Amino acid sequence: MAQFEYTKEMIYTEFKEATVKDEKSKKPSYKHRVAMLKDIIALKRSNPQTLSNVDINFDNLLTAWSQPNPKDYVYMKVFGKTFAQKQIDDDFGVEGFSDEDKNAKTLEERVEAMV
Repeated sequence: MAQFEYTKEMIYTEFKEATVKDEKSKKPSYKHRVAMLKDIIALKRSNPQTLSNVDINFDNLLTAWSQPNPKDYVYMKVFGKTFAQKQIDDDFGVEGFSDEDKNAKTLEERVEAMV
């Protein structure tokens, strides 16, 4: 008798379906994704062989998606800043450059134009 096994693709598909359900809400909602992750964690505990080929840390995902703003939570864990703060740090701007700078063909020309 063959044993059922999940694949990453199956997990991704289920997660996308849960995301679609969550996005139907007028307010930001993650309840379907959280419920799906809780079900997967329970399944992994009761039948570990069904997820033996899937190397996803569902506990960390559940922690992230249980937060009020999962994107900010992940950015805070990785970069020590919220998503908005990281975006501000990453925006170094190109407003001060002239059209000549945009037409520079080589790296040396671009660097020279910036100086």
